[in-house]
Amino acid sequence: MTERGVEVDHATLNRWVVKFSPTIAANAQARKKPTAISWRMDETYIKVRGKWTYLYRAVDRDGQTLDFMLSERRDTAAARRFFKRAVGSNGIPDRIAIDKSGANLAGLQKLNVILKFTGTGRIINIVQSKYLNNIVEQDHRFIKRITRPILGFSGLKTLRQSLKKHFTILDWLMQQSLR
Repeated sequence: MTERGVEVDHATLNRWVVKFSPTIAANAQARKKPTAISWRMDETYIKVRGKWTYLYRAVDRDGQTLDFMLSERRDTAAARRFFKRAVGSNGIPDRIAIDKSGANLAGLQKLNVILKFTGTGRIINIVQSKYLNNIVEQDHRFIKRITRPILGFSGLKTLRQSLKKHFTILDWLMQQSLR
């Protein structure tokens, strides 16, 4: 924009992110390649309106973001909601690696019960290992790096839109580097 002589304020860029990132994320989701059969899942926290909000994330073995969800609580219900949503949009994986969190384990076990009784015949193998989650754990650093200068978000909607943009662009860059 500067090369063309157009001055753009940072607030304008933020409004563009909020307005256009849902469309970009929907297009990226429609063009997404099939996901790997092995997932890694973890959660971290981000400050929204002065309160800590939990960011649940699932990535495949290559580090590409499969899904994310923001929750005010870190409990079994939130974990189950996240897993149902991730499986609904990406299919059923063979295994999911999680850390030693009891809430995540209970959420996955409840999802396995649902899968068992719905007639799919498949259940998800649960692997609890802090070392297999290094891909997700290391990416938390980058999320904290982009959210720290903002000093918290004004609401969940703003944070959700910013994260959609971040994950969509990051995944696109990874795809381009693999070609």
